[in-house]
Parts: sequence; structure tokens; C-alpha cells
Amino acid sequence: MVDRSVKGKWLVGWDPEDEDAWERYGRRVARRNLVLSVLSEHIGFSVWALWSVLVLFMSPDIGLGFNAGEKFLLVATPTIVGALLRLPYSSAVTRYGGRDWTVFATAILLVPTLLALYFVQRPGTPLWVFLLIGALAGAGGGNFASSMTNITALYPQRHQGWALGLNAGGGNLGVAVVQLIGLTVISVAGRNHPSYVAAVYLPLIVLVALFAAWRMDNVDAVRTTPGAQREAVRDRDTWWISLLYIGTFGSFIGYGFAFGLVLQNEFDATPLTAVGYTFLGPLLGSVARPLGGLMADRLGGARVTFWDFLGMGAGTLVLLGAARVHSFPLFVAGFTALFVLSGIGNGSTYKMIPAVFARRAEGEVTRGQEAGAAFARARRLSGAVIAIAGAVGALGGAAINIAFKLSYADGSGSGTPAFLAFLCYYALCMVLIRTVYLRRTPAEPTAPTDHAKATSHV
Repeated sequence: MVDRSVKGKWLVGWDPEDEDAWERYGRRVARRNLVLSVLSEHIGFSVWALWSVLVLFMSPDIGLGFNAGEKFLLVATPTIVGALLRLPYSSAVTRYGGRDWTVFATAILLVPTLLALYFVQRPGTPLWVFLLIGALAGAGGGNFASSMTNITALYPQRHQGWALGLNAGGGNLGVAVVQLIGLTVISVAGRNHPSYVAAVYLPLIVLVALFAAWRMDNVDAVRTTPGAQREAVRDRDTWWISLLYIGTFGSFIGYGFAFGLVLQNEFDATPLTAVGYTFLGPLLGSVARPLGGLMADRLGGARVTFWDFLGMGAGTLVLLGAARVHSFPLFVAGFTALFVLSGIGNGSTYKMIPAVFARRAEGEVTRGQEAGAAFARARRLSGAVIAIAGAVGALGGAAINIAFKLSYADGSGSGTPAFLAFLCYYALCMVLIRTVYLRRTPAEPTAPTDHAKATSHV
């Protein structure tokens, strides 16, 4: 029985693997927290991706005539900061609780949003001011790690692929929504009013923070013993999965932030045309993420991720061909396919994390270790690895933007060198999965305990 402490709204004694308790009340509590977690993460992603839209408005017409390299740098800045914040954000939720940290992490987004609203239409504002505001917007990227760590503790392992996919997909959708808002502003008010995009989010940030304070819970299960992340850092699976997540999430966030600028540089697209296409890919990729988690629940995360990288490689070849023949429709189609595949890969790669450690716990139980301790350690390591992989994966998004910056820096107007680099990385990820995860022998079956039934194949 869960003891709900009124002071601080802590749920004490939470065990989602208790099937009876889960059916009686656990599912309802977890679903309520998941809905609010999705809303908070969605707002975080929107603020994080805000500058991917605002740079499309920047032109000499409003006194902000930055070149392509400077715009790619501005887009990369929040990506880098968001990645670096993911580890401390994940640790913070284990200390302060999911509810309390969600309230703070949402409310703090008012700062970069207000600054963007004030400066983005001030002619002559130097680049360093926008870089600073973009860095502050990186706080929105940190929300992902704290949210995912919290949801991992709330849901049983057998449902984590779907729950984590839905949580992350709803958050990822923020990239598409902020771009759709940008499209609406350009269509209705014209390209000289970028501040309207930031203004939309101010009341939403306040509302989500208030709802989180009212209806979310702190869960004692999210608390980890000191050194969980240090232990995870020493685990080789942490780094294998992080490399895979660079290829999936790094692609999603990197392409999502850079797509509009790539269309402008590759095809001289107008801001209206660029924004008109950029929201579709992130939208489909976000919707596809829960599908990737669900497919991984049924087929295994490693298998789904392997075929996903094969598809991403094929999509990249389409981009190379489209750039060569200068086909705008084919280029957009190839990019859209990459967004969908990266979304599926995000869900399947994250499903691998709890599955890998649960499978390891099964082996430990077979060798005589107490089941409760083995699976508790697996859950603790899963939460830490989720934070680390999320941080490393987001840095992959920054690497994609830097690759585009370098690719277009020579004035050739071609992203081909960047696409070739991405193609090589996807091939490397396929080799990694085939070598490390698809050749492992299955763990021996364990005694029929609740914990053992909760596990799934990698």
C-alpha cells in the first residue's frame, strides 16, 4: 500500500511491479503524472527549439542580417546547453521529486522566452546577445532527462517502452508545434514579427507550471542512492546505447533545428516556404516515437533499432540523390522519412535501456542473487543511463548543426559532405548493434516471480 504523504506530496512505498496495486490504483496515478509530464516536456522542447524558428525571421529587413554560419551557430547553442543540462536535471529530480522539479523546470523557461520576446525585434542587437539567450533556452532541453527519469520510476518495466515513448514523443512534438506557430505568424502577420512566436508561450508556461504543482506527485521510487550515475558511467552498455542514441535522437533534434536553414541554403527557400515544410518532419517523428517503443516492447529494442538505422541510411542516400539533381520535392520527402525513422529509433533505443539491465538482473537472480535487490539495482541503473544517453544524444544534435555549418561554410551551398558523414555514422551504429546486442545469447530463464515476468528481451 502506498502511503501518500500530504506534506510535500510524496508517494512512499511505490512499487509499479506489484501487479495487484498497479491495477487497483497505480495505473491511474501514473497516467495522471504522465499527462502532466508530457505537457511540461512539450513546453520545454518548444522553448528549446524556439531559435530554430526565430533565425528564419532574421534578415536585414528587421536589422538582423546574420550569415548562414552565424545562424547555424545560434541554432547549435541551445542544443549544446540542453545536452549538458540533462545530467544535472536527471539528478535533480531524484533529489527534489518529480512534481517539485517539474514546477521549477517549467517556470524557469519564462526567462529565455521573455528575453527572446524583447530582443528579437531590436535592430542592431549583436550576435552574442542572441547566443546568450539561446543558451538560456537550452534549459528546455534539460526537461527531457528529468521527465524521463521520473516516468521510469512510475511505470512497470513491461509498460516502459510505451510510457517512455509517449512521454518523449509528446515532448518531441514541441519542436513541430513551435515551427507550426512560426508558420502561422509568418502567414498572418508577416515575416517582421518574430516576437509573436515567443509571446504565445508565456501564458502556456505559467499554466503548465500551475497544473504540475496542483496535480503531480513526488515519488520516493525515483530517489536513487548516491553514485548511481558514477556507476552507470563505468558500465559499457551506457556508452554503447549512448552512441546509438546519438544516431537516433541526435538526428531528430539536429535535423529539426537545422531543416529550415538547410532548405534556405540548399534551395534558396523563402522563410515562409522553409517554415511551411519544417514542422511536418518533427511532427511525424514525434508521433512515431511511441510506435518505436511499442514495436520494441513486442519485437525487441535492438532488432527494431538495427532495421531503423538501415532505413535511415537509405533515407540519407535519397537526400544525396535529391541534392545532386536539385529536386526540392525529393529532398523534402527524404528528410521527412528520416524524421519518422529517427522517431521510431528514439523509442526503440530508449526501450533497450531498461530491457538490457532487466535482462542482466535475470542472470544475477539465476546465479543466486536476491531478486528484489537485483531488479532494484537494474531500475536504478536504468534511470541513470537514461540521463546519460539523453545528454550524449542531444550533443549529437549539436554535432549535426556544426556539420551543416562547416558544410555550407565554403560558399558551395551543398550539404553533401554532412550527409556523407551521417551515412557513415548510421552504418557504424548498425555494426555496433549487430556485434554487441544481436549476438548475445539469451539469458537463462528465472523462477516465475513478478519481477521476472516484468522483463522483456533486448
